[in-house]
Amino acid sequence: METAVKKLFLVAVLLVAISSKGVLKVSNAQTICNMSASGLMACKPSVTRPNPTPPSANCCTALSHADLHCLCSYKNSTVLPSLGIDPDLALQLPGKCKLPHAAHC
Repeated sequence: METAVKKLFLVAVLLVAISSKGVLKVSNAQTICNMSASGLMACKPSVTRPNPTPPSANCCTALSHADLHCLCSYKNSTVLPSLGIDPDLALQLPGKCKLPHAAHC
């Protein structure tokens, strides 16, 4: 599951980076692995150093609805660190959110 979360944040950050440059408009209706762009962004403060915050209720709710096995497909990406996402922090989110079913990537 920890690897799944890592992939999830990679996708989230990519969407934000692309949409912020005007290349792609992202709406809350669009999802990645059953997690909305707003849900992904709700978790970003918890996976960004140097001062990560505890995951918000919105982050944990979004993560609880995500397809963590789908997110596992992003586990070996090098994009996360380049976007300011700390993979180690991302892997900790399911535990911090007390999610009962971990994806074993």
